[in-house]
Amino acid sequence: MKINSILIGFVLLILPHFLFAEVSLNSLFADHMVVQQKSNIPVWGWANPLEKVQVNASWGAKSETIAHADGSWSLQLKTPKAGGPFQIVISGSNQIVLDDVLSGEVWLCTGQSNMDFAMSKFTSDSREEKYQPLVEFIREEVKTANDSFIRHIEVAQTSSLYEKKNNFKGEWRSATANQVKKITAIGYFFAKELRKELNVPIGIVECAWGGTRIQPWLSEDAYMADEELKAFFNQNRAEAKILTAEMSKEGYADTVYQKKLKIWKANKKSVRKPYPSVDPEMDKQMPATLYNGMLSAIIPFAVKGVLWYQGESNSHYLENEYEKYFTTLIESWRADWGQKDLPFYWAQLAAYHVPDERSDMGWASVNDQLRRTLKLRNTGMAVLYDIGEAKDVHPHNKMDAGRRLALWALSKDYKVKVPAVSGPLYKSQKIVGESIVIKFDQVGSGLMVGHKELSAKTIPVDTVLSWFQIAGEDHIWKAAEAKIVSKNTIEVSSSEVKAPRMVRYGWSSNPEGANLYNKEGLPASVFSSEE
Repeated sequence: MKINSILIGFVLLILPHFLFAEVSLNSLFADHMVVQQKSNIPVWGWANPLEKVQVNASWGAKSETIAHADGSWSLQLKTPKAGGPFQIVISGSNQIVLDDVLSGEVWLCTGQSNMDFAMSKFTSDSREEKYQPLVEFIREEVKTANDSFIRHIEVAQTSSLYEKKNNFKGEWRSATANQVKKITAIGYFFAKELRKELNVPIGIVECAWGGTRIQPWLSEDAYMADEELKAFFNQNRAEAKILTAEMSKEGYADTVYQKKLKIWKANKKSVRKPYPSVDPEMDKQMPATLYNGMLSAIIPFAVKGVLWYQGESNSHYLENEYEKYFTTLIESWRADWGQKDLPFYWAQLAAYHVPDERSDMGWASVNDQLRRTLKLRNTGMAVLYDIGEAKDVHPHNKMDAGRRLALWALSKDYKVKVPAVSGPLYKSQKIVGESIVIKFDQVGSGLMVGHKELSAKTIPVDTVLSWFQIAGEDHIWKAAEAKIVSKNTIEVSSSEVKAPRMVRYGWSSNPEGANLYNKEGLPASVFSSEE
């Protein structure tokens, strides 16, 4: 009898939560949102178990479904061609009205701080006076921006070691003077280029976190699908459990950090300063944590494509394995979104003077592995080393960065004719005596030696090519002389390497003066022919 009373009490306690749970939506579905035009988009949220949910859009589309036993529901809604504003009404036990909805093109912007930093971050004075004109330009842009058809929503920065989050707190904002300062700078300038060429609403979904490696952005399922990555993941999780247990002990002391700090001081602070150990439950660098905490909350929101800007934090962490992680990330995200050819465009890292040799070489290696990932279908890459700043890892010229990413989207996804989508990309090499002849793709109307000043157009200059190196079987790299010998080839040689076997270009975190461009003014990619 006592057991029955407890059971009845429990049922009465939880019953109101089911009977009176209001229909709710993922935060992406809100006033001022942008939906992907001319698509069947997923719409989802929560309601009472088995409750009927109806969605009606003012453009004439409607859809309905029944909530699952756990209260979750999702349905497909047909969207119109670009336009608006529209209204969407969601009905169940209650009614939700979404106003000022636009139909257009939606892009996901993701990565670390160079994607995460908003326009306001670039309005402070530059660290080097020569870059101050870029600051003044962005200040004026923030002051005068007035395009309510560029919309942006940011996913809250959340790390989750085990639980997959299904929602977040956020709201859509417009690129107007009082809101644009909160919009991702590179995403804004990308969207501005699309607006200029397409004249349709552009939605930017930002899902980025400064200082993060690539590893936390992969899902656990992606790790489990590859034996090598699975071993890494399992080892990491095992170490996390040990660390969690240690940190929970009374009187815990971070001895690992203290040892690293002692080494750092002994080396006269010439290497990167170590960080204290972080509770794995709170560590944004743990594998799958940002996928769980952020990506999971927005998948499978309908997007046209993905923009990725990340890699700085991997210049000194598994830098030579970056291509494998990045390839896995792209293919796994495409599977999660159910779009096998989801456009995926990214940036090579901009030039920056790092404080240690490993990061200097690692920076170049990440850039080359970003280039090598172009082997995947429907991908593209913007080269940025010529618009970096040696003393600031967050360069101000997000205008050219956004434009260069937009070239890929405009050409490949919207069939807009552009002069070139990319600067020269390494294609192949041929050893000819004591020289190496390099062939390039994406040369446009031809190769040239160029110079770019701030955000001005690149101009041809009469000087020698720089930042080419060659090596023989000993893998000892020597500075090389390079000359353009045809529209798409360069000959490289060095008196110090009589039997060259490989060539590389721009191999540094800060290849200042690297000057190979195509005649359309886009820089050649950092590359190495070394296998």
